[in-house]
Amino acid sequence: MNYKNEKDRIIELGKRAYNRGFVASNDGNISIRLDEERFLITASGKSKGYLSYDDILLCDMQGNILEGSGRASSEIRMHIMVYEERSDVNGIFHAHPIYGTTLAVAGIALDQPILVEVIVSIGKIPLVEYGTPGTDKLPNNIKKYVKNHEAFLLEKHGVLTLGTDVETAYYRMETLEHFSKIFFNLKQLGTYQTMDENEVKKLYQARKNFGVREDVGVY
Repeated sequence: MNYKNEKDRIIELGKRAYNRGFVASNDGNISIRLDEERFLITASGKSKGYLSYDDILLCDMQGNILEGSGRASSEIRMHIMVYEERSDVNGIFHAHPIYGTTLAVAGIALDQPILVEVIVSIGKIPLVEYGTPGTDKLPNNIKKYVKNHEAFLLEKHGVLTLGTDVETAYYRMETLEHFSKIFFNLKQLGTYQTMDENEVKKLYQARKNFGVREDVGVY
């Protein structure tokens, strides 16, 4: 089977993430679910800004490499857990954008309704308790939140975003980082306002126009 088009999508988004400074060196990983049994994921130790077809592996839901010669990402368990728990998710993006990661390292969640675009497209962004990358601890910690959220700050680590497709997962990474910058600046000012509860409910209703579930990321 030819996965060229799906690999092209990963390569393009890897370039965007690298150029925006969401990843450094060989950080991060990207995956696309192909069907119930298989997914593509970036190999370990590869710069997301310079990916080739050979750097993207075909794996099964047990983490076995079906095609490709590279090593699977050390965080493959995280991707598998999400796909098992969320049948509506077909793309996953993990990166270390500067402001989002700053908040994650500081132990600060983005859990207040402040920005309209975030309420509509993502909603509440929890802080997931630290788990050693590459172990079952991290996916197990994410699992507590995964059914009800589309984006996560990983304590002392980075950011994880989900989508019905990989492009949506990437755009949520952009939105999260934009929000993180704004929130960082608000903290410098020492004050900010949250959205009224009734207005938040109206924004939830508007989500269906953007293909976002009304029950995720609820404040």
